[in-house]
Amino acid sequence: MQRGDTVAIVSPAGPPDAVLLRRGVERLEGLGLKVVVGAHALDRQGLDYLAGGDAARAADLQAAWCDPAVSAVFCSRGGYGAGRLLDLLDWNAMRAAGRKILVGLSDITALHNAFAIELGVPTLHGPMPACDVLAEEKGPEPRTWESLQAALFGTPETVLGDRVLVPGRAEGEISGGNLSLLASMCGTRWQPSFAGKIAFLEDVGEEPYRIDRMLTQLLQAGAFDGVRGIALGSWEDCGDPYPVLQDRLAPLGVPLLAGLPVGHGSPQVSVWLGMLGVIDTESCSLAGPFRNEEQAR
Repeated sequence: MQRGDTVAIVSPAGPPDAVLLRRGVERLEGLGLKVVVGAHALDRQGLDYLAGGDAARAADLQAAWCDPAVSAVFCSRGGYGAGRLLDLLDWNAMRAAGRKILVGLSDITALHNAFAIELGVPTLHGPMPACDVLAEEKGPEPRTWESLQAALFGTPETVLGDRVLVPGRAEGEISGGNLSLLASMCGTRWQPSFAGKIAFLEDVGEEPYRIDRMLTQLLQAGAFDGVRGIALGSWEDCGDPYPVLQDRLAPLGVPLLAGLPVGHGSPQVSVWLGMLGVIDTESCSLAGPFRNEEQAR
């Protein structure tokens, strides 16, 4: 992206707080970006966990993506509801709109995965403008803010983890996001597959036995068949998830890096999905993106 580009903010999932959204708009404008907000971004409806009706949320997302003036689409927040939009979007029209950037995390994993399958575009697993890490009154969380700018305008940082569960080195396209959303897409046309890829996983507020259940579902669905490596982000309010993560994932026999500050919590480092990355457990790092495997080496 370039300073002066136009970005759109839409609410495909939960309803954003109006004050936080206004601050988030101001923060993005402070980067020299022109910001437009979807017509239904602050809608409410009978189900108070959704930011308006499905059709309105889908219309905002599709309009923003298909607008030739828009370079990037930021999701205002996560929550729940993005998955309800997938069969309402005109994928042919969105495919014809060309490549641009989708930014978000958590429930937005449903869009990351579907955009990869339907549109074949990289997307940015990153912070959202109506969330505390960007919209706190005192200012955005510094590392989160720096990482987002590097991912959008410069060279994304190499992300360091804090533990190695299985040593080794792996190259591949980074794919994944929130574990519970990935598990929920099993059995749909957007079922995740990590074949030939680096799987990235994170979650929030899940007990270890629930993490076990979701990993088991993905394993039994074949999502991890052919995976090259696994990078684990934050596990906020999940108790101690590492025994079950090791128990379920280490038998795959691929490099397993953990403790990356990516996902919920603070900071929220930005990571490109759909682009080549490298896990190197000797340096406890996830590096990328790279244009090709030769560059990755």
